[in-house]
Amino acid sequence: MINDVAPGAPTDDDAVAALVALVRIPTVSVGGEPSTGVPFTDFLAEHARRFPLMHARLDLTLLEGTAMLFHWRGASSERPVVLMAHLDVVGVEEADPWRHPAFSAEISDGEIWGRGTLDDKGSLAALCVAVERLLARGVTPAQDVWLSFGNGEEVSGAAASAAVEQLRTTGVRPWFVLDEGGAVAARAFPGVSRPLAVIGVAEKGTTTVELTVAGRGGHSSTPARGDAVARLARAIVRLDRYSFPASLPAPTIEMLTRLAPHAAPAMRPVLSRTGRFGGAITKALQAAGPESAAMTRTTAVVTTLAGSPGHNVLASVARAGVNLRIMVGDTVAGTVERIRRVIGDDRVRITVIDANEPSPISPWDDDAFRLIETVIAGSHPDAIPTPYVMMGGTDARFFTTICPRVYRFAPLRMSKEQRASIHAYDERVGVRDYLDGIGFYVDLIERIG
Repeated sequence: MINDVAPGAPTDDDAVAALVALVRIPTVSVGGEPSTGVPFTDFLAEHARRFPLMHARLDLTLLEGTAMLFHWRGASSERPVVLMAHLDVVGVEEADPWRHPAFSAEISDGEIWGRGTLDDKGSLAALCVAVERLLARGVTPAQDVWLSFGNGEEVSGAAASAAVEQLRTTGVRPWFVLDEGGAVAARAFPGVSRPLAVIGVAEKGTTTVELTVAGRGGHSSTPARGDAVARLARAIVRLDRYSFPASLPAPTIEMLTRLAPHAAPAMRPVLSRTGRFGGAITKALQAAGPESAAMTRTTAVVTTLAGSPGHNVLASVARAGVNLRIMVGDTVAGTVERIRRVIGDDRVRITVIDANEPSPISPWDDDAFRLIETVIAGSHPDAIPTPYVMMGGTDARFFTTICPRVYRFAPLRMSKEQRASIHAYDERVGVRDYLDGIGFYVDLIERIG
């Protein structure tokens, strides 16, 4: 590892040790519960130990108990920048076949394994190491830098909204915001061999609805046809078989146009004329697999189920939770109405539990976006920078109310298998890839201005 850093700054070995230490703290966020328990307070204490210059020299405000909002005063406050990450993670299913325990942060085959290495402690640690190194060198950024680290991103917690309100009340209007989201993704598009540095300029709306069917209940020895569970199952099957209308929003068209020169020769004429061949490209994306298909349409998937409390009891109420990712151009109300028509059963009640519309689209023909592209060219020269619509949800969506330039990019290389491990099992980040991410943040902060 390379250790040519200023005296007092974390070396590469220190940087790896910091991420390992943070991953080992199981900061699992649970919906409806405050993220202020022992793992979260332990995380704060460990963060302060690993990044002492940040805690000594930057102004820190704690929000919602354990979310951190740092203010690094620059030479000017005219065009402040917000850099984001989150410290909470999703839980771990006991039956999942992790090759290394989920919170062990073991280093094996050049990779750090564990929950949160990609989502999102890898980015958080890389950003903090970068800040620590710059502070050790005595660097003052050209513009104010705010570092917002949420504690409930995975459960749509209140910390991001609280950070936005804190900035709003102090008169801060960011030049741009950069959160997690995109990555340096290998094998991200059929026929393109180079990795894509996908920068989210918008994100789908993350919404949850509940399907509920009431029945008579009773003893399982005397069942009747079409009980609550059966009607719910029919509704689920109808929804599963349905595909929402497909479209190519402007960021996707821009992405395809940028990929054209790098695609297989047979694909170049089509991709370079996406506006003309949009229908054919949309069908190809849908056939290429779930990752590509999700780029083209709203998606709906059942994630939770509940029925009767016992094997010999008929359910008096059957419920299914449906997670929606609403495409840019669609709305929550329109999507719920479409689901109602697809199910076609008045006994299935549809309740909106959590509603988030698709985010506004941030510009890519803009100095802030070009700055991110320039930094990527230095840290990941083989990657093709491109805007895209992010399928997942981030805390960044809350910042669109105070900033028109909200971007989503984690400077970490991720293979297709690694991307599939997020919220699943065997999540891990390459050591070299993590260190390259530190370099990205150092260069970005030095170029702000």
